[in-house]
Amino acid sequence: MSYTKKRYISYILITIFVIGLPFITIDGKHMLLLSFEKLEFHFLGFSFDVNELFVMPFLLMFLFIGIFSMTSMFGRIWCGWACPQTIFRVIYRDLIESTILDLRRIKNKQKDINYSKRKNQIRKYIGLLLWMIITLVIASNFMWYFVPPEDFFAYIQDPFEHTILVLFVLGIAMFLIYDIVFMKENFCMFVCPYSRIQSVLYDDNTKQVVYDTNRTNDCTSCDACVRVCPTHIDIKKGLQVECINCLECSDACHTVMTKLNKDNLIVWASTNKVINKKSQSIWTKRNIAYLVSLFITIIFAISMMVDKQYFIVNVNKTTEMYKIKESEKVVNNYIFTIQNRENKTQEYYIEPVDSENFEITKFSSFQLNPNERVKKIIAIQAKKRLFLSDSKDTTLTIKVKIFTLDETKKELIKEVSFVYPKNSLFK
Repeated sequence: MSYTKKRYISYILITIFVIGLPFITIDGKHMLLLSFEKLEFHFLGFSFDVNELFVMPFLLMFLFIGIFSMTSMFGRIWCGWACPQTIFRVIYRDLIESTILDLRRIKNKQKDINYSKRKNQIRKYIGLLLWMIITLVIASNFMWYFVPPEDFFAYIQDPFEHTILVLFVLGIAMFLIYDIVFMKENFCMFVCPYSRIQSVLYDDNTKQVVYDTNRTNDCTSCDACVRVCPTHIDIKKGLQVECINCLECSDACHTVMTKLNKDNLIVWASTNKVINKKSQSIWTKRNIAYLVSLFITIIFAISMMVDKQYFIVNVNKTTEMYKIKESEKVVNNYIFTIQNRENKTQEYYIEPVDSENFEITKFSSFQLNPNERVKKIIAIQAKKRLFLSDSKDTTLTIKVKIFTLDETKKELIKEVSFVYPKNSLFK
């Protein structure tokens, strides 16, 4: 099977995966969702509040280290086989322009379309219309990773009440029209930073598109490899920064060389294997270091996911520093913001750890529904006179326990600052 057909299969599988992923849920939690509206991040069926995004840095580290390791071992395989820019260009250039509208030949990407003909002008606008429809689907699919599909389809039925969402969809669609129709592969060559860092990640053991310079005499100079290249380079001059590893040049050369009963001159292999005739494994020290780093980030991410908080508590002090009662008992008031992160209703209790010296007044346990958040004014009172300082107020650190009494008996300890007045303020 040719590399081109393998790439098409890869594109189809990636498209099905990317479109279908937002619809997959586990206990109501999405596989991947970053909701700015609900301030939640869903990953693999786990839900994280905005205060729990400590797992995000490890996922980003995994993404970047993964790209670096993949490039170091297999070259720009991401660009040619999985990048959305490449997939979209194949849809517009090879499917719409070439296959459906017959405006160009897939095997000759160097030749510009002759739009002086009336029929080609009509086909051009038909192609633009088809691509506009596709961009709306792509833009909607992109938004499903920020707005759940069930909410998206409800919001889109009332566009005037959700103008920001509509503007985002239209804005993304317009960008894709400009990018794919007008910028074309120039985005890969001049805008994308990935092509600029690849030279740092490559070495002679990296699998890449290699022209066998040891067999130059076998080349027929047919330039089939040049005509088919989407970024308009000549691979016979060596690997260039514009190469996206699509391997269409290899397929073109294979077709010609097969007719001559000769081996392909353009292959996907390392420089050491093709040019230097050295047998070298891709498991170099650098690549092993990349994989070890990936493994460490996975371990940290999993540990953060397992250590997920089942309820979240934020504590802020009120503007009143303290209050002295007639009984000489001192009260500090706090605002406790508590959110239930479980999928069931829970009843919460609050008490000071040091129950000998402190107590919470006028408080009773309360229930929260799943994902419900509530603010409670909590008054913590010193049970007796402490006689701490004659000259200044004293700030004490006390621990408050928030807990449930269900079968799991979850609890969370929060430290709060308790301000106790100087002795001269007591009557």
